[in-house]
Amino acid sequence: KILSLVENASGRKARTEQFITKFARYYTPVVVFSAIAIALIPPLAFPGQSFNKWFYRALTMLVISCPCALVVSIPLGYFGGIGGASRNGILVKGANFLEALTNVDTVIFDKTGTLTKGIFKVTEIRVQNSYSKQEVLHFAACAEVHSNHPIAKSILEAFDGVVDKTLVKDYKEIAGHGIMANVDDKKVLAGNEKLLKQEGIAFSNEDSAGTVVHVAVDGIYAGYITISDEIRLDGAQAIQELKDLGISSTVMLTGDTEETASRIAKQLGLDEYHAGLLPEEKVLKLEQLQGKGNARRKVAFVGDGINDAPVISRADVGIAMGGLGSDAAIEAADVVIMEDMPSKVAEAIKIARYTKKIVIQNIAFALGVKGIFLALGAVGVASMWEAVFADVGVALLTVLNSTRTLMRKTK
Repeated sequence: KILSLVENASGRKARTEQFITKFARYYTPVVVFSAIAIALIPPLAFPGQSFNKWFYRALTMLVISCPCALVVSIPLGYFGGIGGASRNGILVKGANFLEALTNVDTVIFDKTGTLTKGIFKVTEIRVQNSYSKQEVLHFAACAEVHSNHPIAKSILEAFDGVVDKTLVKDYKEIAGHGIMANVDDKKVLAGNEKLLKQEGIAFSNEDSAGTVVHVAVDGIYAGYITISDEIRLDGAQAIQELKDLGISSTVMLTGDTEETASRIAKQLGLDEYHAGLLPEEKVLKLEQLQGKGNARRKVAFVGDGINDAPVISRADVGIAMGGLGSDAAIEAADVVIMEDMPSKVAEAIKIARYTKKIVIQNIAFALGVKGIFLALGAVGVASMWEAVFADVGVALLTVLNSTRTLMRKTK
């Protein structure tokens, strides 16, 4: 799949590449017919004019006006940018996405597995209604035994024993809410506040520095388990680097509680956060942040889970964590960060902007030099040697300049 992505990347042209291709399509016939006119009209219209002289000028102008420098160096610049990004652990699926990164002004992050490590540990168990901690943990472990969610795995790891799967029946996973199952003929709920409210179960809502899994047995609240996740080491650095690049807004979207989201956002220095969101609500929130019309923002979304795939697809630039990220997120993303480091988002934007700068340099240099030599060739000042420099020389210089995108070193 990686090979396929790399091969297909060459087929996704940036707008600049598309413009140059279209420009060359019209530019070439105009130049050819202009050269024919220069070779034929003066000798035929003005007596005494030498056909050889004007024919030589026409050939000189044809050589000067060859668009090789543009049609070769521009795609090469983007290929170099994609290659340079891959050397830094960033897979960009096409030149159009590399160019889109240069226009991003808002970066939205998922929390779990993106800004945090996604490695959960049970840190606290609180009980009510005469249940013991071991009983609450046992019921939670039984309810989560069939789930692959990181939170479920952390509960199973904390449970000192082996879960008897034969006791678990009528297992039902409710997306964005939690688990409902029959454990040893008891109806067990394990999930967030939304699940308990949906089932009409009264519970105590206490502030907790982590993700809370509430447990209820036969309609009676048994207690809750607090699970903490660690912030990635480069999380705060990633947000600061984005701000240094002029990104106007950094936002976090999460299905976690308000208290946990607020704590993470404060530690990382995020501009904004939205908590308690279901997957479909994340898409709606992203669309709200994008805005419409002239005030529309260019948004990049960074996520890792299967629930993030719809949001990644909806963003202007979708970025997935490739190390621990789900296949669905990686497939939907335009950019894949292979090392699961959020600071690589800023690096990707730097590479994209550097590539765009090189491309603009090549366009300005090639058109500028050709314009000067075309004017000189039209009045007969430029010889064929100058014409060769304006064609081959300029092409070589722009190609060499394009290779800087591949050789750019990062810190």
